[in-house]
Amino acid sequence: MNDSFVMYRLPHETIYTIIRQCDGEPEILSSYTDLNGRTGFVFSPFIISTEHPLLLVRPNEIKICRINDCEEFEPLAFGCRDIKNEHRQYKADFRKFHSRLNKSEFRKIVLARSCEETACEEILPELIFKRACRMYPNEFIALVSTPYSGTWLMATPETLVEGHNKEWYTVALAGTKRMDVIDESEVQKIRNWNVYDVWDEKNIHEQQYVSDYIRECLRHFTSDINESIPQTLVAGRLMHIITHFSFNLKDNDSIGSLVGTLHPTPAVCGLPKEEAYKFILENESGDRRYYSGFSGPLNYNGSTHLFVTLRCMQIDGRCCRLYAGGGLLSESEVETEWLETEAKMETMRRCLAIKRI
Repeated sequence: MNDSFVMYRLPHETIYTIIRQCDGEPEILSSYTDLNGRTGFVFSPFIISTEHPLLLVRPNEIKICRINDCEEFEPLAFGCRDIKNEHRQYKADFRKFHSRLNKSEFRKIVLARSCEETACEEILPELIFKRACRMYPNEFIALVSTPYSGTWLMATPETLVEGHNKEWYTVALAGTKRMDVIDESEVQKIRNWNVYDVWDEKNIHEQQYVSDYIRECLRHFTSDINESIPQTLVAGRLMHIITHFSFNLKDNDSIGSLVGTLHPTPAVCGLPKEEAYKFILENESGDRRYYSGFSGPLNYNGSTHLFVTLRCMQIDGRCCRLYAGGGLLSESEVETEWLETEAKMETMRRCLAIKRI
């Protein structure tokens, strides 16, 4: 069957939307500017290619559902990981990437990796989607399935761009810290922390690079830009540094052009952008596919909500491939960065409720 479908839940919402395209395969677009003036659900890879195309799912059938309380999670039985080999490959990639930072070829570069988890029983993607909605109420949750991309689930905290009419919004998001489970009152306190008191120099520098980049990109489209001070964002069991940008656009139909300018941001690529992009494509040991691309409803009911595809996995039968990455600077250390990717992958592992056998 060639039908494509999407299930998505916007942050803080208590409902989710199901989109089905029943009149053939999703539309393949050749460039981001082809998104100008279009409507549908966008699913973009890290880099557009014949193997991983830019997709637009048209909303032939739409259903709105309420998120009900999930049952207690029944653990899924999974086999053991080959963590030693994963670690060995990551260290080899890290040395290759970090050597270029030490030579000052890049100010920042993002190194990604993936991990395969194989279940001993059938995985039901729709159930995992509903679990993610309950576990991560503040993130964008989406399940995307097409003949070209396969089936992907994400729970991402990072907005690429969203808005309607002339009012638009984006963020600069970088830096990562793992944290224990806390209640909502503590989350409010964390948001009010002075980032310079609680974050180290490496994470602050990394986030500043992303903020500078976002600001310069927006100036090509508007002079009406408002920028917040950096704050701490809580996303699941992770914390990040975030800067909010609100801006006005005169031409709502130019959103594809704006997206093409922003993507990939330094949060998933590096600086200088073109050089880092080329180096990643030529030297990263794995294929990112749709990880660190972007996804979301485009001009649906007059609004657009596009998010960077982070905290995600591809589901193929009993096999799940989880993805994560981290920004490297010259002061980065391999074990710290490895643990950061493990913490990020834990977002999807918690949805799977993995029980090792």
